[in-house]
Amino acid sequence: MANVIDITGLPPERIVFSPSPLAELGAALHVLSEPGHHPGLHGWATATASGLKPDLADRLHEADFLWRSSRSDLLLPAEPGATLAEELDALDRIDDETFVAAAFEIACSSYGQPVPSPLVDAGERARAREMASARGPKQAAFVNRMLEDPDGLRVWLRRLLEDCDRAFFADTWQRVRIQLAADARHKAELLRHKGLDEALAATSAALSVAPGEGGGRRILVDKLAGGETTAAGQGVTLIPTTFGWPHLLVVYAPGRRPVIQYPIAAPDLPPPAALELVQRRMDALAHPMRMRLCRSLARGPHTTGELADGCGITPPEVSRHIAVMKKAGLLTTRRRGRYVLHQLELSAVARLGSDFLESVLR
Repeated sequence: MANVIDITGLPPERIVFSPSPLAELGAALHVLSEPGHHPGLHGWATATASGLKPDLADRLHEADFLWRSSRSDLLLPAEPGATLAEELDALDRIDDETFVAAAFEIACSSYGQPVPSPLVDAGERARAREMASARGPKQAAFVNRMLEDPDGLRVWLRRLLEDCDRAFFADTWQRVRIQLAADARHKAELLRHKGLDEALAATSAALSVAPGEGGGRRILVDKLAGGETTAAGQGVTLIPTTFGWPHLLVVYAPGRRPVIQYPIAAPDLPPPAALELVQRRMDALAHPMRMRLCRSLARGPHTTGELADGCGITPPEVSRHIAVMKKAGLLTTRRRGRYVLHQLELSAVARLGSDFLESVLR
């Protein structure tokens, strides 16, 4: 499964790598609300959360559904600015209908599905309130405030983000902005000199280019959630973040320029496994006989005959199980004279838990 962005006919200059203060603030707020997703940032999250004034912490709690499990499109600008104030000014210029649609995608609607504006449609207004109530009291309160006083809530949300900037984010941004700008420049240079395939490969192992219909091209984002959009006439924006791993975010609301926020990989982290490979490995280990074979294979190399004798099955049955595990990359095989020895690839098995977690969080 993948998110698909059709880039057929899109000139390379419409594919932009750029840091965004607002997107980085959104990623930082997600870390504060879900520190368990980011064990490498536990120290930063603990220190920052403990330093928040109670009033700011309470207001962040009121709005955290905008960045906790998903990220509102409002926090991922398609045209990043140089400063947070500049990006917040751009948000202020969005009309109420567009702003409400982006906010409600997280609070009370299905992502990417065009619906009438609840500001002018009574039926949609009632449906929005009903769905928000089902999702939780914070969502219900937010939706009611937006419907009754959209201007007031927009002011409230901007002030909340500005207070976060003063409390902790300004210092954080000064620390990371040079690194983010350098990464964006590097990816832009790869795009210019070596092409999109090389640039995306350097950005994330979960990003690739594939052929589309009629000789077109598509960007594939390897995620459990699927979706399709087009960048024709708009372009694509890719935003680096130091707070992102293991998440790779894609926003593609109808009529909006697609945005991808990608984590700057830490040098000691192996590249993420493809979703298909994670599924294949889990399927391979789900069989009880293959689990029994793993017990022997984890202790050292064995021949097919030795495994058959130890498990009480025939050599052809062992060979079939071995083939499944080899296809999943769980075994190493070497020849010693006329014998073929199989052994469990311990590093692949050891990473399976983190690969699975990264796959579902990506």
